[in-house]
Amino acid sequence: MTDLIKIAVDAMGGDNSPNKIIDGVIHNHKLNKSVFYKIFGDQTKIQNHIGDKINKEFFEIIHTTDLVKSTDSPLEGAKRGKNTSMWLAIESVKKKEADIVVSAGNTGALLVISKLNLKMLENIDKPALSALWPNKKGMSVVLDLGANIECSSKNLLDFSIMGASLYTSLYPNEKPNVGLLNIGSEEMKGNETIKETYQTLNDKKSENYNFSGYIEGNHLMDGNVNVIVSDGFTGNVALKTAEGTANFITGELKKAMTGTFIGKISSLLNISNLNKFKKRLDPRLYNGAIFIGLDSPVVKSHGGTDYIGFSNSLDVCHRIVKGNLIEKIKQNI
Repeated sequence: MTDLIKIAVDAMGGDNSPNKIIDGVIHNHKLNKSVFYKIFGDQTKIQNHIGDKINKEFFEIIHTTDLVKSTDSPLEGAKRGKNTSMWLAIESVKKKEADIVVSAGNTGALLVISKLNLKMLENIDKPALSALWPNKKGMSVVLDLGANIECSSKNLLDFSIMGASLYTSLYPNEKPNVGLLNIGSEEMKGNETIKETYQTLNDKKSENYNFSGYIEGNHLMDGNVNVIVSDGFTGNVALKTAEGTANFITGELKKAMTGTFIGKISSLLNISNLNKFKKRLDPRLYNGAIFIGLDSPVVKSHGGTDYIGFSNSLDVCHRIVKGNLIEKIKQNI
């Protein structure tokens, strides 16, 4: 089974672990037989839950009862030592025993422990947290989403290259359009850092992506730009705003469709369209933030997602490794 992609799984992170994590692994295995899962956590709990649902040639359990708590600060999580499920999972990638690591655990601790174990890619100054967002035409890669509050123009240029590399790893038949998130679309808008980045990207022609200039927040979902670059402060605010807006819309629509008799009749008549709408905004389908800039990719699953969401983060892992993300970044940088 040496040709299988090896994913290191922190089974003890996130809500309702390890059961939710293992259910996600089982679900992912049903859809994809080209992955080997290295599962880190409490062997008794994991084995009891996994049972005979996956053939033993497709997984291995590395036992530890130590774990990083969701309430830990990033430093506290790192100080818990080298025997936590999160540390061991990341370390297995460092030792080349796995191709990629995924955890639904403490985000801050995951970033700190990753940086302690893994080296930065050559010529990259800061790693970035990126994620997939839906748009009218498909999907966009957005970065940085909170790993770096302040960024230089060099950082934003690196994020553009890494984001474009990530997009082509996930969607190998498409050439991405890169845009800088800004307060306006005119060249003179924005602070000095973003204007300097604009000039560099505009002058620097690349075979790997097209530069589309600035993009404003109200056009993020249009789909004309599919790699959106920002500093971590602005990107995180945009992410939380988009998530809150999506939750508000789906909540209000549900109330409107179930609050009155006419609403209930209308919802029955439009059940197919409503299901399509619900699926389009289902956050589980876009689960899996990617920490890039290190010499191995690290995927962060949302701690509150269910097993379907975690299974989707495993799918993101598979596509990243299959798409040779790290090699693409090295070539493009």
